[in-house]
Amino acid sequence: MHNTENRKPKTENRPREHCGVFGIYGHPEAARLTYFGLYALQHRGQESCGIVTGDGCRVRQHRGLGLVAEVFDQEVLNTLPGHLAIGHVRYSTTGSTMLINAQPFVVQHHGQMLAIAHNGTLTNARQVRQAMEDGGSIFQSTMDTEVIVHLMARHRGANTVESLVNALEHIKGSYSLVLATADQVFAARDPYGFRPLCLGQLNGAWVAASETCALDLVQADYWREVEPGEIVVLDAGGLHSHKPFPPAPPRFCIFEFIYFARPDSTIFGQSVYQVRKRLGARLAREHPLEADLVMPFPDSGTYAALGYAETMDIPFEMGVIRNHYVGRTFIQPSQSMRDFSVRIKLNPVKDILKGKRVVVVEDSIIRGTTTRSRVKSLRDAGAKEVSLLVSCPPHRFPCYYGIDFSSKGELIAAQQQINQIRDFLGLDYLGYLSVESMVEATQIDHQSFCLSCFTGDYPVVLESDFSKTCFEDDICAPGPSEAPPVCGSG
Repeated sequence: MHNTENRKPKTENRPREHCGVFGIYGHPEAARLTYFGLYALQHRGQESCGIVTGDGCRVRQHRGLGLVAEVFDQEVLNTLPGHLAIGHVRYSTTGSTMLINAQPFVVQHHGQMLAIAHNGTLTNARQVRQAMEDGGSIFQSTMDTEVIVHLMARHRGANTVESLVNALEHIKGSYSLVLATADQVFAARDPYGFRPLCLGQLNGAWVAASETCALDLVQADYWREVEPGEIVVLDAGGLHSHKPFPPAPPRFCIFEFIYFARPDSTIFGQSVYQVRKRLGARLAREHPLEADLVMPFPDSGTYAALGYAETMDIPFEMGVIRNHYVGRTFIQPSQSMRDFSVRIKLNPVKDILKGKRVVVVEDSIIRGTTTRSRVKSLRDAGAKEVSLLVSCPPHRFPCYYGIDFSSKGELIAAQQQINQIRDFLGLDYLGYLSVESMVEATQIDHQSFCLSCFTGDYPVVLESDFSKTCFEDDICAPGPSEAPPVCGSG
């Protein structure tokens, strides 16, 4: 039986990634710095967040539903003393939006407290969980993340690293993890390196974060990435690196460059801002259109649009203005005002658009419904022609490694040809970037990326039923008619 309690319906046309992680060791204001680190990573998850601290003897935690600034204030941070901390922001792709699914997830075993925060998706979590439940394990949440701590508890190794290695040997998929005990912080990345995870230093303290923008905000100096397959231990002895797994070919998620990561971050050794501009430049090479102006739908596609306009020598304009004060509790309009929710977020500038040939640059088209409404708003504002260029290839295949489109039914490009999508969106022209040009723009070797959502070539073998059903039959509920059930991680 599906449980629909508090499950948020998926009405956006945007893809969503579900987590950001942050950890710090060796700073007297660990909780406060983790708060700011999570604030910088808020774009990676807006449904829940949490911080766990340790002072060498005791672990304390606070978690809540909502944004970082809504869950934490000075009074709460004062209850989280300690020189180490880990934190998490979450967008759920499995389970309900309930406090029990917020992270970091904290357990006690053999007198030791252990906290874990996870960015990624475990592709064999359902099978591992079922086997554990058949053996008597009782799970507290509906997150695939919880199987890691159960596996650690079953292996009573000489130390936490040994237990963690044993647990990770039994799981498949993508993970960038931070873990904490009362006196240590750990950071781990899967052997393929799907999701980013970096290290920094701050006045003798060590910091781990999903993106370098979090290091920048807390004024930590970037040191290096956690390498694929590496486990890093941060404690009183400094930083210790463990590489217990056989080398695997890197498979970085290229969608981190296209959409997920903040433009002021550096991931996989490259500036996200510069990669997105190069994506736009390669769009110009493949789709050199005649137009009066180039524009994005803020904030998606902005930097690729800059690259396209610069290369084509066409004026760049902000043809629509974003309302930054649309909150999560905004009262939804009636059915008779069905386009209102689009216009409240993005309002066209009629004087700029009227009578103009407009090229809109977007980072992606997933379901197409919101894009269609936005294109219509440009027409209504008087645009003479509307062309849309997309800075990646068509999404035709589900992602099983941490993005919330896990069914072909969600992907418009899996159902329709490009000319059909063009007509559905009400466009004069629709162009996508080729796979070759997309990878070329990253200046990273082609073989280093996971391109499965574009090509259908999955680097990690999926469990037999993973692509057919969600991890938790009893908790993953279908959304509205255009959104099938979603598989993924917490």
